[in-house]
Amino acid sequence: MIGQLRGRLAEKRPNQVLIDVGGVGYLVQVPLSTYAALGELHTEVTVLIYTHVREDALALFGFVSSREKHFFELLISASGVGPALALKILSGMSVEELVPAIRGGDLVRLTKIPGVGRKTAERIVVELKDKLEAVAVETEKPTVNLGYDTRAAEDAAAEAKREAGANNFETLLRAALQTLSAPKGRAARTA
Repeated sequence: MIGQLRGRLAEKRPNQVLIDVGGVGYLVQVPLSTYAALGELHTEVTVLIYTHVREDALALFGFVSSREKHFFELLISASGVGPALALKILSGMSVEELVPAIRGGDLVRLTKIPGVGRKTAERIVVELKDKLEAVAVETEKPTVNLGYDTRAAEDAAAEAKREAGANNFETLLRAALQTLSAPKGRAARTA
């Protein structure tokens, strides 16, 4: 069972990364928050791994925080939620947003996540509500799913669209994340 990988980030896409560990490349599925946190290509990274074994496949799911990995494991424990859907859920909302939505039974908010229908949202609420009592929520100010202030994220996306002028999601996402992770200069003005 693979529990953690440390190696060179060889390839990076919004939903998966390739980590070179001693010459062996591991393809790891990741949520958007992990994608954003991993940094530049060819840098050393450490990723916590959930290994999913099926009869016909072996899949690795990676997370930069143990909190996110734990929440992923909680999600897949719900009926009808597999690893791919759990990853979409974590890409659609942060743990800080998901916990109160599940505790409060906010089906409208949960069904806004692509791939989550009403029945799936209801099962998640019913099956995970009690398990979430142990999960503490950090609530200081509203954030988008990558942990950035909502206003700063919106400003970065608008700036990326102005500068890049592209309608390609990956190009816009990369440009917005570069703006948000820039040294205090530009990022501080938007906060």
